[in-house]
Amino acid sequence: MRVSDPEYQKHVLFDELERYARFYESLADGVFQFVSVGTTAICNIDTYVYSAIAGTIASISMVLRDGRINDAYALLRKYYDSAVINVYSDLYLREHRKGWDFTAKTLLAEQINGWLHGRVKLPEYRVMSNYIRSSETLRTINSVLHADDNYKKIRNRCNDNTHYNFFENVMLNNREVYNRNRGTALEQIRLDAIAIFVLHFSYVVSVNEHYVMSGDYMDHMECGSTPPDGCEYWVAPYARETFDSILRVHRPDLAEAIQKNSAMQFDS
Repeated sequence: MRVSDPEYQKHVLFDELERYARFYESLADGVFQFVSVGTTAICNIDTYVYSAIAGTIASISMVLRDGRINDAYALLRKYYDSAVINVYSDLYLREHRKGWDFTAKTLLAEQINGWLHGRVKLPEYRVMSNYIRSSETLRTINSVLHADDNYKKIRNRCNDNTHYNFFENVMLNNREVYNRNRGTALEQIRLDAIAIFVLHFSYVVSVNEHYVMSGDYMDHMECGSTPPDGCEYWVAPYARETFDSILRVHRPDLAEAIQKNSAMQFDS
């Protein structure tokens, strides 16, 4: 397959990447109203994280359009890292909040607040990943996500491409050369992108389920009217559509686990 082939340029991956980017843009807008408790940030720090991730996904699409599958994998690893960083920071804030003395004047999680202000580096990837996987909060989701070694294989593929561990990875960056494996590689990066998106979505709604709350509750409050009973558990349309079209389709086992462990009404 050549990069100029219609089969390559019209691959479903490009539409899917656009959907992922739109999701993160909507999520960024939706979480802006929530305070990042434990930091001195005025606005929700995740707003900027999700916007940055949307940009990374747009970059992946652009690089793939140019036929640089190898470079795209380096960006995919960045996307994976960003998802882990986001989940780690949110989980750290949530779990350290449990031990705070709320009579104190200052309630800060210095590791995250220091990172926010450029004073502290976050732990290395392996430390953050282990923290997430050992969390009691995420025990059920982790048992489903990591029932096999798929995510380890994805990480290895990202690293192999980033570091040119095999010559075939070099060839995936040569757009002018005919490569009979190019179509297979494009489909593989598609499957890997789906898996990373599913992982991040599952963690986000497990750590901060209110992030996907519909705007009905706040709309009623701002208008001075009484919100309908239970509307704080309604899911925003963009998040529910994503849940139905991606989670239910590609990982129905995760969709079921999320529904059983969340107060949010994904099925309504």
